[in-house]
Amino acid sequence: MNVEQQRLQQQGWKKWGSYVSDRQWGTVREDYSAHGDAWNFTTHDMARSKAWRWGEEGIGGICDEKQLLCFALAFWNKRDPILKERFFGVTNQQGNHGEDVKELYYYLDATPTHSYMKMLYKYPQQEFPYQLLVEENGRRNKQQEEYELLDTGIFNEDKYFDIFIEYAKADTDDILIKITVHNRSTESAALHVLPTAWFRNTWIWGRHSYKPVLFTGTDNCVHLKHEKLTVKHLYHQKGGTQLFCENETNNQRLYQTPSVTSYPKDGINDFLLHAKPSVDTDGHGTKVAIDYELVIPAKGSETIQLRLTEVEMADAFADFDTLFTQRVAEADEFYRDVQYNVINDDERLIQRQALAGMLWNKQFYSYKVQQWLDGDPAMPPPPPGRLNGRNANWKQLNNEDIISVPDKWEFPWYASWDLAFHCVTLGMIDPDFAKQQLTMLTEEWYMNPSGEFPAYEWSLGDVNPPVHAGAVYRVYKQDAAQKGKKDYAFLETLFHKLLINFTWWVNRKDSGGSNIFEGGFLGLDNIGAFDRSMVLPGGAVMEQADATSWMAVYALNMLHISLELATNNKVYTSMAIKFFEHFMHIAGAMANMGEGDSGLWDEEDEFFYDQIRSADGKVVKLKIKSLVGLIPFFAVEVISKETLDSNPLFAQRMAWFLRHRPDLAKLVSRWYEEGKDEKHLLSLLRGHRMKRLLSRMLDETEFLSEHGVRSLSKRYNATPFSLQVDDVTLQVKYTPGESDTSIYGGNSNWRGPVWMPMNFLMIESLRKFHFFYTDDFRIEYPTASGKYLSLREVGNELANRLLKIFLKDDKGRRAVFGNNEKLQTDPHFADMVLFYEYFHGDSGKGLGASHQTGWSGLIANLIRMKNKPQHMGTPTS
Repeated sequence: MNVEQQRLQQQGWKKWGSYVSDRQWGTVREDYSAHGDAWNFTTHDMARSKAWRWGEEGIGGICDEKQLLCFALAFWNKRDPILKERFFGVTNQQGNHGEDVKELYYYLDATPTHSYMKMLYKYPQQEFPYQLLVEENGRRNKQQEEYELLDTGIFNEDKYFDIFIEYAKADTDDILIKITVHNRSTESAALHVLPTAWFRNTWIWGRHSYKPVLFTGTDNCVHLKHEKLTVKHLYHQKGGTQLFCENETNNQRLYQTPSVTSYPKDGINDFLLHAKPSVDTDGHGTKVAIDYELVIPAKGSETIQLRLTEVEMADAFADFDTLFTQRVAEADEFYRDVQYNVINDDERLIQRQALAGMLWNKQFYSYKVQQWLDGDPAMPPPPPGRLNGRNANWKQLNNEDIISVPDKWEFPWYASWDLAFHCVTLGMIDPDFAKQQLTMLTEEWYMNPSGEFPAYEWSLGDVNPPVHAGAVYRVYKQDAAQKGKKDYAFLETLFHKLLINFTWWVNRKDSGGSNIFEGGFLGLDNIGAFDRSMVLPGGAVMEQADATSWMAVYALNMLHISLELATNNKVYTSMAIKFFEHFMHIAGAMANMGEGDSGLWDEEDEFFYDQIRSADGKVVKLKIKSLVGLIPFFAVEVISKETLDSNPLFAQRMAWFLRHRPDLAKLVSRWYEEGKDEKHLLSLLRGHRMKRLLSRMLDETEFLSEHGVRSLSKRYNATPFSLQVDDVTLQVKYTPGESDTSIYGGNSNWRGPVWMPMNFLMIESLRKFHFFYTDDFRIEYPTASGKYLSLREVGNELANRLLKIFLKDDKGRRAVFGNNEKLQTDPHFADMVLFYEYFHGDSGKGLGASHQTGWSGLIANLIRMKNKPQHMGTPTS
């Protein structure tokens, strides 16, 4: 067991981490407007002057687990109109494809306990083009690409700083900080570097009166006094000037009312840039920056060292280099063990950066809905309409945790189905944290009393695909593999909470009791011809292929968990029977809903479609060949003879059900067709339907791209899908890149690009089908190629296509970078990989949120699958 693995078993090592958000402005939590206009109620321009209520933001920031004290970096190149204290980006309304961060930064390394972390921020030496980015993105329409920081040309002559931010823990409350600044220009350049520490403002709202304080000690130490913190000192190398102010709102600037202090939050900004007397010369406050004014020679570098610690030290930097070297070596050792069988250097680089991004994208998240709706005692009351507005039915939600978020700038809040995928990746390196995250979502102060999981803060009541049971079982298996023992308590606890959520789905999303479900947009945003969450007129309902398939997947996952628990406690055998029957009824309804009704399967097109069922029973199929129709492929599990032999009551009850419902046994499950070694297949797809669905999925003129499976058939490029509603024609066109529609703000696109989590599930399903059918079953890959592979081989080939997004090709180029020559060829860019929200359906270029190391972090799992296939060949992997 290496040193980092030992730390994972000790208390306190995760107390401090990269838990500071990249963006607090423009969030729902900070929105107290009358009509929920979060993007305009708090803005980037306001952010430097406003003390936040629910959390903090910064560049490369760390904080304790309750975010009482924060530390982050600020910079000034002597040309910008403001200090660079936070990342800049366009809002949802300003961006032609929705909100987007317009900065260059990379998460390069991290260990699970945050004992070592490293990131890179690229800061231009010329004036940052704030206005140009807003104006040019505003000029562009949805058919044009986003206008990015690199597009401004500000990096063309290498007049920028590479700023590496590193943290190394000497102990649980002893944190070494190193900032290394490289001047990439051929000329010397001036830079202010401002390491900044501040207390989150918990005292102004009228709920807690205690106010902590920072105060000067010596010329290289700031003392910290907080009743709940053991960290007492911030040591910094000599040469920096201590600048103090208060973490209080500048009311005069923002609201033209008196401020509570002469030294508000933006005091350091105003002192440096405008020579205002806005810092406290007595040397105390709740915010402090150490100002290092540097002139860095051409192609040169400077390093600054600091230390946050609980111990008073005569020389805080005597062992600094030794400790840093040791923590870096321990991080390398940890990843050598994680990547022991990854031979390719480029794959190791990609996997390590993907995992680093997962760890950096942890965030302290506080949102107490009842308090948010009511307002705070010392603040003006919110508009009365809030009590009946956004999230009003989620008063029980009381969140204050460290949470894995998709992207700390674009999505600085958790999303329930994203989080499930995050845990599958985090489980590779820290299964305890993955288990805690999955458990957290099921707590009473997260779940609605109805049993619904919270979706995300913009609309907690939206419906996400129910993927949590699958994540729970995967993480359970990862945990057992790493520790050599099974955590039945975790699995049993989550099973009971998932049972409540499953019941919510059955009661709320199956309006007619037909086992056909209506989930809404289900996270697929703009994949349909219209908003699938809308209420249809005349009592009509949309019966969804994906919602119904997700519920079949859910039933199978719960069946699998029940059978696993039954090996330890036979009481769960009856639950296994329950979920077996649930699956059979869902599968039967989906395949054939009655005489003359083919269900959601279309015999002519041989594809699954959504359909609208009117109050009089008339059905209209929405014949869009999209990912919606491929999701039935995910509903597959294999039950072995050993499982049945060890659960005779389950086998007996299952046999009774099949005897009494031979229509389901024959039509859906292929139960009487035993596989090799007497395995039995549970699937929505009979052999013929599976072949036909795969034929489309693996067709390069439809779904299969060079970089994975697209979310919409490419055939809609030439002839879009059209739907006539009254006198309005609705169209869906293959759009391989950014969205060209305003549905859901236009900031995501399911009409063509490759999405990593859906492809990951396809590969898993192919392996499960292969486990049943073995190598004897072969499919044409690609369709019409004349080449036949086993289903396992098809999964491997699909994984290789996804890896091609990131890996260098034979010309040394990465598809994820698109045609940007700077990214492709510059040695200071070419190995800095970003993990985007989704990927261009033709070129593989990264699109959407640029630091979406949430579900796109699954690339780390695919690298492991590629290099360790023998452990991924069974349905329990």
